[in-house]
This record gives sequence, structure tokens and C-alpha cells, in this order.
Amino acid sequence: MNPVLAEYWPYLMLIVVGYLPNEIWRVFGLVLARGLNEDSEIVMWSRAVATAILAGVIAKLILFSSGALDTVPLPVRIGAVACGFVAYLLIKRSALAGVVAGLGALLIGGSLFTH
Repeated sequence: MNPVLAEYWPYLMLIVVGYLPNEIWRVFGLVLARGLNEDSEIVMWSRAVATAILAGVIAKLILFSSGALDTVPLPVRIGAVACGFVAYLLIKRSALAGVVAGLGALLIGGSLFTH
């Protein structure tokens, strides 16, 4: 086996098995939703379901974290989310500002209060 391929085959498999199948459905959704009215009930329902799923995943990551995030105490994780949300609201509803502020608070709190 080629040495370069031997080193990078897990990443190639992630792309082939993880990214491409997901991307096909995303493109299909964009094509299908092209003519939908943004104020229709089905679009509003889909947006609400997607938001609820994302909120559930984020809550699970915060409350029942694993790996390196598990070493950061729960109050620090919750505080980082609060900092990110406040930054999002204060800086013209900028998602980037919220992510950067939350990440910064998590890194600072994690470095100060890690188990």
C-alpha cells in the first residue's frame, strides 16, 4: 500500500462514508425547497424541528459531555454558553461573535478550573 494512502485512509473513509452521503441529502433538500414559501407551515415546522434537534444535541454535549470536555466542570460549561449567548445578543446577533465568546470563556474557565 502507498505510504501516503496508508496514513490518510481514515480521513478518506470519513469523507466517503460520513460527508458525501450527508451532502447528497443536503443538496437534494435545497433543490426540493427551492419553490417553497418561507412563511408556509411546513417550512416553519421544519425550522422548528431542526432548531429543537440542535438544541437537544447542544444540551446533551453540555450536560453529559465526554472526552476532554468532561474534564471541564459543569458550571464552567454553562457559563461559557451564557457568555456566548450574551455576546450573540450584544453584537448584532452575530453567530460568529457568540461562538468566539463562548469558546474563549470555555478555554479560560477550563484552564482555571479543570479537574
